[in-house]
Amino acid sequence: MAAQYRADHVGSLLRPPELLEARRNEGKDAPRVHELEDRYIAGVLAKQKELGFEIFTDGELRRRNFMSDFTDAVEGFDMGDAVARSWDASGAKAPVSSVTGIVSAKLRQARPLTGHEVPYLKAHSPGAIKMTLPSATQFPAIAYKKGVSDKVYDTHSALLWEIVAIMKTDLAKLAGEGVKYIQIDAPRYSYFMDEKWRQWIREEMKVEPDALLDESIRADNACFHAARRPSVTLAIHLCRGNNRSHWYAEGGYDAIADKLFGAMEADRFLLEYDDERSGTFEPLRFVPRGKTVVLGLISSKRKELENPDMLARRIEEASRFVPPENLAVSPQCGFASTMEGNLLTEDDQWAKLRLVVETAKRAWG
Repeated sequence: MAAQYRADHVGSLLRPPELLEARRNEGKDAPRVHELEDRYIAGVLAKQKELGFEIFTDGELRRRNFMSDFTDAVEGFDMGDAVARSWDASGAKAPVSSVTGIVSAKLRQARPLTGHEVPYLKAHSPGAIKMTLPSATQFPAIAYKKGVSDKVYDTHSALLWEIVAIMKTDLAKLAGEGVKYIQIDAPRYSYFMDEKWRQWIREEMKVEPDALLDESIRADNACFHAARRPSVTLAIHLCRGNNRSHWYAEGGYDAIADKLFGAMEADRFLLEYDDERSGTFEPLRFVPRGKTVVLGLISSKRKELENPDMLARRIEEASRFVPPENLAVSPQCGFASTMEGNLLTEDDQWAKLRLVVETAKRAWG
């Protein structure tokens, strides 16, 4: 039976400045980077235990961004090119790094996606391991470029199912290796909640949003099927953008709740609920009995700490739609979707995560 974790976090953590600097010069001294990764991962594992978490990640400290496990392990991405984005909903002024290139050749897996991360975690984690991977649905939306990708894959759909096939193999291996918690990060579902992005799907991907939503759920379910084991917790995380404390989409879950919660074969839904852009808890009425909703009430974008009484009230509000025993709490997203991280300090980050654990203890004992 899958375990229940009341205090959760999405996975990524801020990179220490020393590690960031070393990675910028990685080509000159790769062993130095690896040594620093080991040292700082040991530190974040110890800190998670100190705070009271019962599930552990390496903070994605070995990654350039939350998708780089895939793009580094799979040949066929042109990392020197990117799909242009013209709409910046957050009004961000600071530069935001491109998190992936574009598909310019047939994809070929060169090595295991998380093979450079799991061995250290298995040897050093003080408890059950959580591994995060990007949803296959992420790539057709941002790595498919007309005039380039369509020379290899006729449609976005063809690319999607190629990626699903690669991910299924690795997810099955992870589940068989004793990893107790596998999370798929799927921010592209926010496209279906926001009318601006629904129109973008029609114009750029040449498909109706509701049809793409159905296909996206089938794709993620195929990945979950590959990883399904009695003792493995399978989760999906949804957000509306997080890179460098910015966002790109808004809207409640109302537009997708019936299909998403009813058809997605995950044990846990990690949902963004840290501000008004996320809408109300009412769509949670569609979550089937027995599945867990992890309320992302604590912001990883802002350093200001949320009020504990407010958090308690919000959990109580959510329990009108999901039984309290099927709720948990977390930040709305990770702290570093890309290695540059969000606009807060490591002290701010640990204070936020301490608040997650304290909130869980207050709500569930």
